[in-house]
Amino acid sequence: MVNLKKYNGVLKLFVIFLTLFFIVSCSNKNYNLTKIEGKQLPVTEKQAETPEIENFIKPYRDHINKDLDSVLAYCPETLDKSTGKWQTTIGNLMADVCIERGNLVFTAREKKSIDLCLLNHGGIRAVLPKGNVTSRTAFEIMPFENSLVVMALKGEQILEITSYIIKVQKAQPLSGMTFTIAKDKTAKNILIQGKPLDLNKIYYVVTNDYLANGGDSMVFFAKSVQKFDLNYKIRNVFIDYFKEIDTIPVPRDIRITEE
Repeated sequence: MVNLKKYNGVLKLFVIFLTLFFIVSCSNKNYNLTKIEGKQLPVTEKQAETPEIENFIKPYRDHINKDLDSVLAYCPETLDKSTGKWQTTIGNLMADVCIERGNLVFTAREKKSIDLCLLNHGGIRAVLPKGNVTSRTAFEIMPFENSLVVMALKGEQILEITSYIIKVQKAQPLSGMTFTIAKDKTAKNILIQGKPLDLNKIYYVVTNDYLANGGDSMVFFAKSVQKFDLNYKIRNVFIDYFKEIDTIPVPRDIRITEE
């Protein structure tokens, strides 16, 4: 007769072995990074060596260049941000245009009007050259994706704006407000849309989203009582403006004076 006890013992050992094997094989394994290797792959192919790529992108490039280089308006002289201490022709123009175009959206949506515009000197990235003006010109002046934002500020924050301008001593694009810098480096004769500043009034200031969020240390915008995002890129503001005029005006009015 076959000794079943002997085979049962072997079978039990086999089952235990399989169980332990599966437990070990299914357990989480820990891997440690021991070495990182890399090598530089130089780009040596020239355009002539990849004609199929050039043939593929050329129609798109030509179409984009045609749109960018279409003449929209004419500029009678070069407008440069480095030509003035407290204001420049290109800065004044940019601020004026932002109020004009911004109001088309703001008034339609909110039934209110923008009182003034404040942008930053560093945001102007190129001159507006004399001659034909194209969409490419707008991209060069404003290569960023900044959009217009209207901030509702109290009269006290308008005072902070004047203090900021005096402190940084740069020609910040400004429109809708004029003032005089007194000998003690404070602002006086502050006019908003030709009327004396009212500290108890709410003023609507158009700027860009970067500054509205405190960029360039313009912390006074954080004290706004309301914010309106116009979803209107400043670059498109320029392009739309250029399309509607023939010759670009050169704003020479004085907005900031010194005693």
